[in-house]
Amino acid sequence: MNIAIIDYKAGNIKSVEAALQRLGCKTVLTKNHNEILSADKVVFPGVGNAGAAMQALKNEGLDVLIPTLKQPVLGICLGMQLMCAFSEEENTQGLRIFDVTVKKFLPKAGEKIPHMGWNNVFNLKTPLYQGVAENSFVYFVHSYMVPVFEYTAAECSYAENFSASIAKKNFFGTQFHPEKSGNTGLKILENFIKL
Repeated sequence: MNIAIIDYKAGNIKSVEAALQRLGCKTVLTKNHNEILSADKVVFPGVGNAGAAMQALKNEGLDVLIPTLKQPVLGICLGMQLMCAFSEEENTQGLRIFDVTVKKFLPKAGEKIPHMGWNNVFNLKTPLYQGVAENSFVYFVHSYMVPVFEYTAAECSYAENFSASIAKKNFFGTQFHPEKSGNTGLKILENFIKL
């Protein structure tokens, strides 16, 4: 299994690489279009600022390439958010794979932002969650979130219910970090590899 991890200088790449390699995958960290197109699967990680990350994608032409990919693609954290149409973070235009706006968390009951740490996920859908129990705990770090909408594949509740995961055709996203989510996260990555 050959997995391309998109390299656009916006992510905690080493932990993603290590998790996939533990599962027996060969990974390549790349921004080369041909390497990405020829991979069996693509992981689109991301940590940081939406505006800067989107500019980095544009600089390499990856903003045009990613929406055209036909193999399974997994966006993680900021990677998931960038697959959406728009982000309130620096009023950033996204890749428009998912027609939804990424919103800033508005804490209602004294919740701290960013939402950071372990939280449970529920209403699990899609093969990504096969064998994963409802209300399993995964690891989050984020200040912006995707509201619940028609392509929500898992939910979490913090200040309000939001999309912990999204899925549409060959595109999947997790707001949480599966590579930092223990055995549950490894199971989700294993399910992605099997898609």
